[in-house]
Amino acid sequence: MDLSTKDETYYSNLEKGYQGELQFDEWLLSAAEGGLILNDLLLERNNTLFQIDSLLITAYIVYLFEVKNFEGDFVAEGDQWFTASKTEIKNPLLQLKRNEQLFRRLLQELGCKTKIQSHLIFINPEFQLYQAPLNLPAVFHPQLNRFAAPLKKDTSLKLSSAHTKLADRLAAAHLDKSPFSSVPEYGWEGLRKGIGCRGCGVLYEYFDGKNLKCNYCGGKESYATAIIRAAEEYKLLFPDRKVTTNGIYEWCGVIKCSRTIRKALSSHYDLKGHGYSSHFIERS
Repeated sequence: MDLSTKDETYYSNLEKGYQGELQFDEWLLSAAEGGLILNDLLLERNNTLFQIDSLLITAYIVYLFEVKNFEGDFVAEGDQWFTASKTEIKNPLLQLKRNEQLFRRLLQELGCKTKIQSHLIFINPEFQLYQAPLNLPAVFHPQLNRFAAPLKKDTSLKLSSAHTKLADRLAAAHLDKSPFSSVPEYGWEGLRKGIGCRGCGVLYEYFDGKNLKCNYCGGKESYATAIIRAAEEYKLLFPDRKVTTNGIYEWCGVIKCSRTIRKALSSHYDLKGHGYSSHFIERS
């Protein structure tokens, strides 16, 4: 499937942002071992939705983090932020302030009066912000080690059942489905068939009967693992389609033996039905 330049940029930015959040989550786990951490919260207050990338509950402070994986040179001019090429971007500080305000009101509704500290986290070491105000509540990549010190101190204090209850109530308030997500329209005929390398994502082009090999990064994967992974992607993209040998054979592309496909599917799923109506279902 070929995306428009606009869509490709949009989804590429989403992926990059997600990778940045994962990096920060990993860092936070080691820097705040004694605290309660909640990630990717989608909350609602007075019919207004807001997202929190990471939340850390300590004995006396709740930390709210907005994570950005920006790369390159940026300039702050008052409330306006620009790239080096003078393209204006959304000011993440305004988003952080909005989220803090809504979160503070939500805590009040829950009867919690704890202190809140909000921080912008710029996780990418290749990010540079010029003319940043001195009071900007931001942590840049070179400052992470220094920022870890107060977190370790705060998370060393013992938590009470009230803290656990707050974490449970916030987790329960999380909304599973986000109206912010958008998926481009697609169909069976419009999608390129094949199995993407689990290392780099480029479609495999070589199968030696046992393993699939990537011509781009040199990665290697057993055919059974690759077929099951492809079948799971097939189920996600086409939930109304049954998992059949012929369907997965066409979806995989590079493996030209239906018997190999059927063998791999049989090792992971249960076969239901006979003849043309046969298909694979989750193993009970």
